[in-house]
Amino acid sequence: MELAVILVEVEYPINLGAIARVMKNFGVKELILVNPKVSPNDKTARKFAVHAVDVLENAKVVETLDEALKMVDLAVGTSGIAGGDYIPERTPITPEEFAKRAFLYDGSIGLVFGRESRGLDNEELKKLDFTVTIPTSEEYPVMNLSHAVAVILYEIYKQRTKAEAVEVKEKLRKSTKEERARLVGLWEKLLNTLEYPKDLERRRLSVLMFQRFLGRGFIYAKEIHSMYGPLRKAIERLEGCKDDCY
Repeated sequence: MELAVILVEVEYPINLGAIARVMKNFGVKELILVNPKVSPNDKTARKFAVHAVDVLENAKVVETLDEALKMVDLAVGTSGIAGGDYIPERTPITPEEFAKRAFLYDGSIGLVFGRESRGLDNEELKKLDFTVTIPTSEEYPVMNLSHAVAVILYEIYKQRTKAEAVEVKEKLRKSTKEERARLVGLWEKLLNTLEYPKDLERRRLSVLMFQRFLGRGFIYAKEIHSMYGPLRKAIERLEGCKDDCY
């Protein structure tokens, strides 16, 4: 597993420097900055990075989140606000649950963090595979950005040390974004063929929740391909008998 930290419009040099430092603490080297409001060459950022200035110097700067997502196989959002059944963009898992699953995945994972002032919005979260939320006190639930990065990287580091102690003899090939998107497309076509749910907004949410399910499960390519056939066959049968069935 390869890991990258993606910061969307980071605003404060102290946080940027602290994040570089904590990345090096836990052995993560790749930093991607999306439209940053502070330069990785900022003196204050470099000061707070201490011995991790090289992380800032090697940071990749892009203009849009879409550009950053092309650099990874799986994109994991972070949200300080957990959603309910009707906000699937914010239906999260804990950092510990994510870290345990991450080491089943033989590919590159991007951890996407939002702005200090307002985090990631729902439209940005929709572009990601699923979200991680750190359990905190209801009295003050939203963490400082650099602290949130530290907590999640620590959980991943714990699992990494455990995984390194176990010899893995065989790894299945990871599923790609394109393979997962194809499966989501088939699911959407099946729901449209069934005209279920009748309410179009609920149908859209069903598709989005299926996409989230695939992301959280770290699905292998072999598993993805095994589902193409049954879904295609079901769609063909339904389309063939639509006049009789309805």
